[in-house]
Amino acid sequence: MTRKMGVTRPNPLQWIAYTFGAKLPESMNDWVLNDITGDHYFIRHMLRAQVPFIPLYALFLLFPGPLWLRASMVLLGVSLAVFYSIVYIHQNRARRLQKNGLPMDLDNDKRRAARESQIDAYSRAWR
Repeated sequence: MTRKMGVTRPNPLQWIAYTFGAKLPESMNDWVLNDITGDHYFIRHMLRAQVPFIPLYALFLLFPGPLWLRASMVLLGVSLAVFYSIVYIHQNRARRLQKNGLPMDLDNDKRRAARESQIDAYSRAWR
């Protein structure tokens, strides 16, 4: 369910709080809906999921030792954060929708149509 964004956007502090899981004001529900279910939701989710880890990555770079070792620590942290962000993307989306007062089962119209066509094709082929 994608809508045009003639809506209020969060300011930088609100957006950072949103990346940590905070609820945005109801006036920003259209923005939240587009952020979570829009065409490029996956890229936005992956970037948004990294923001809470930036202080940890910075801390890793302050550890004593050679730069390659500190960079390896950051790379390990990034890879784990990316893995879990991908694995739990649907649960995270549903929780963010719920937290902002929107139905948890909302989805992008294009993805919904593609999923329904796949189900129809499967039904025609195997039932």
